[in-house]
Amino acid sequence: MPLNDERPNSTSSGEDQGSDVESSSERCDSMTLNSDLECSRDSFTSDSSSKHCSPSSSPPKTLTLDEVMESARDLFNLSLSHEIVMNRNFHLEPNSLPQDSLDEQILLSFLNPGANRMRTQIMEVLDMDLIRQQADNDALDIQGLASYIITTMGKMCAPVRDEEIKKLREGTDNIVTLFKEIFRVLSLMRADMVNCTIENLRPVLQRQSVEYERAKFQSILDKTPSALDRTTSWIKSALEELQSSIAPTEQTNGPGKGQPVVPGPFQVLNAAFIRILTWDYSKSPPPETWMTDEIRLQEIQWQLQQCQAVNEVLLIVYSTIGGPIQGLPSLSDRLKRMISVLLDGMHRSDFNLEESLEGISAQICCELNKSLTERSYPALTPALQGTLTGQICNITHKDNPIRTLVEDRVQQYFMALISDPKPQSKIEQVPAGLTAIKPELAIIGAKFISLVNYNKTVYGPFYADILRKLMFSNSQPAANPPQNTAQDSVTHN
Repeated sequence: MPLNDERPNSTSSGEDQGSDVESSSERCDSMTLNSDLECSRDSFTSDSSSKHCSPSSSPPKTLTLDEVMESARDLFNLSLSHEIVMNRNFHLEPNSLPQDSLDEQILLSFLNPGANRMRTQIMEVLDMDLIRQQADNDALDIQGLASYIITTMGKMCAPVRDEEIKKLREGTDNIVTLFKEIFRVLSLMRADMVNCTIENLRPVLQRQSVEYERAKFQSILDKTPSALDRTTSWIKSALEELQSSIAPTEQTNGPGKGQPVVPGPFQVLNAAFIRILTWDYSKSPPPETWMTDEIRLQEIQWQLQQCQAVNEVLLIVYSTIGGPIQGLPSLSDRLKRMISVLLDGMHRSDFNLEESLEGISAQICCELNKSLTERSYPALTPALQGTLTGQICNITHKDNPIRTLVEDRVQQYFMALISDPKPQSKIEQVPAGLTAIKPELAIIGAKFISLVNYNKTVYGPFYADILRKLMFSNSQPAANPPQNTAQDSVTHN
């Protein structure tokens, strides 16, 4: 699949986990600058002649209302299929109950296509014209009608609703209440049927989801050529950031002397994926190719922010107090749990981080004093407690050195995962200084890598086209360009 077989140019096997991740990332970056570019340049600049493997877009045009509605339907179908595949717990809840819609609750909707005999029977018993005629002539057996409906529901419902059917059979003398309960159970049965269909569809969608989602997105792009604008800006920003951070070549002579080194396509894409971790959703929606995972990405971001804050506080505590509290895993675990609880929900707009950190500092000082005095160490002095509190509260500043250090190390960790062809082997290898949140990082890392790999597989052709236009649109073609397409290069690199 596109971009899914990406291979870094080197791996590291150093003994220290922190240096292992850092050196792996650095070597991958430096080698990718040239080799990745060389192996991809020709094919990225060549035009693709295969319609199925290269995305297409049309020039801007005025959309009709029908086209807008059709694009909206495509987007809904894309989002729904993606949610079914990615979220094993996805299910539909029963809708709110209608007040006067016996027609809409009719039992025919629960029948299989081949159940002709029961279909005919239901249509005869629930003939609305006949029911109205009987009601007009005071000849309607409402209890008999309710009994028939309940009996038929019992034949159709899932076993989980047997208790509900039993309660309906026991019934009530109030016919209005009885029919309200019938409608309620019918609504539950309808949700059961839809969720059963979802479960049956999930294996099929999992086998065909990549092609289906790619085709749906292409359909949206055909009708709305601007549907990749945010994605293009996202990748372009990553490219520009890399270009500004790369020093010119150190050649002393030759035509390349002093020229800036151009980052490779995969390096650009990996850098773009890392930017997703810190995306500011209050300023801009995510790139279009990530819209179906927006909630999952936000949850990962919130979990990561909390983990980073916990790690920052613990680093400050242990660097400030030092030896007397080293080598005490039970104390470390207690502090970590306490900090995590008090920082829960820190992503909410109404969460007062400064106030919470002050409370955390007070709790930490209490825990430390208790631990120190129990082991015959002197308690923390008021001055030291004030210093500790000030340093902890200072992590709210973006330029705080401890915060910057932790955020950089976390980025190194995720870059190492994204750059490795077998990221599972690096899940447990966290950089130095992040040991306290290693279990949480491993869980978050596995979630993020799963999303990234699926995203690359689905949208690889679109990314390849964007990268080709951004990086090679002004380049001269090679003297003997290869015959494979840009997408072939991405797929097989």
